[in-house]
Amino acid sequence: MANTPQAKKRIRRNTARTIVNKNRVSRIRTLVKKVEAAVAAGDKNAATAALAAAQPEMARGVAKGVLHKNTVARKYSRLTKSVNAIG
Repeated sequence: MANTPQAKKRIRRNTARTIVNKNRVSRIRTLVKKVEAAVAAGDKNAATAALAAAQPEMARGVAKGVLHKNTVARKYSRLTKSVNAIG
């Protein structure tokens, strides 16, 4: 258990940041699933729109440090390829 005021503050701060970070990652996952669902349905317009909504949120996740940049780059690439493959 934390004894110093600094350690107690750190616990409060970490708890608050964990909530924010989990919400951010959850939002990103939801947006990625929307892209994947549109691709599975074969709806290119919906998939393109969903991808356009997901990309800035994923970039924000990298900027905030909740996701690794290479992970997001890989996801960008795979999602873009799948959207472009829709005939």
